[in-house]
Amino acid sequence: MSSTRPSFDDAFGGRYILVEPGAYMMGDTALRGNKNERPGHEVQIEQPFFFGERPVTQAHWQAIMEVNPSKFQEGWAAGLRPVESVSWDDVHVFIARLNSSEEGTVRLGFTGSWRLPTESEWEYAARAGTDSRWAFGDRDSELNDYGWHAGNAGATTREVGQKKANPWGFLDLYGQTGEWCQDDYSKNYANHAGSQAPHTSDGSERKVHRGGSWFTESDSTRSRARASANRTTRSDGIGVRLVWAPQKANVEPEGA
Repeated sequence: MSSTRPSFDDAFGGRYILVEPGAYMMGDTALRGNKNERPGHEVQIEQPFFFGERPVTQAHWQAIMEVNPSKFQEGWAAGLRPVESVSWDDVHVFIARLNSSEEGTVRLGFTGSWRLPTESEWEYAARAGTDSRWAFGDRDSELNDYGWHAGNAGATTREVGQKKANPWGFLDLYGQTGEWCQDDYSKNYANHAGSQAPHTSDGSERKVHRGGSWFTESDSTRSRARASANRTTRSDGIGVRLVWAPQKANVEPEGA
């Protein structure tokens, strides 16, 4: 995928980049990671989607929800830090309002809707065709160039977009804040279907979040690393990145 892949910008300073269909081996196939990343398994990404170049900012959240729950609000540029202290349930209220306000909006010739990424989509985008610990390679010493974590964040989130992007153009995937996914959490991949769809478990209250955070060590920020929290948890280490899913081509209205 080249840097010239289709993308669009929203009204809040965000950019959303096309992720094309493909297949990859999700999880730990080399037995180098945690047990919850096993077994490694092939996943088919069959439908294209647009993935946020960066996490949702405090300014974006404030504009839709008229409140900013984030812990790290100090400074003139706080609006450009990622929103955090939002639960999985809070995020679904945010997404519902966003979709309602933009119903019928056409982007690149398509209508669509906002949603959370699935866990398989998140890892696919984070790895960007690579098989290393991070998309940039296996060396912890290079992580400072790509993300904010316990070793360099200074005990706070930072403005989005200051570090290097991964090969597909996505920023702030490693550290900064964890990012909610649609999936119910499971202790391993034994029952995962190998599809793009979110994994569901009847009665589960724990949801997946990915990417590590400003207070986690480097291992938790790896492309494959998994974490979870109750759907009502509000943590200053968990935020959100959006997916826009195209649904159908726009058609000319009658009489046009």
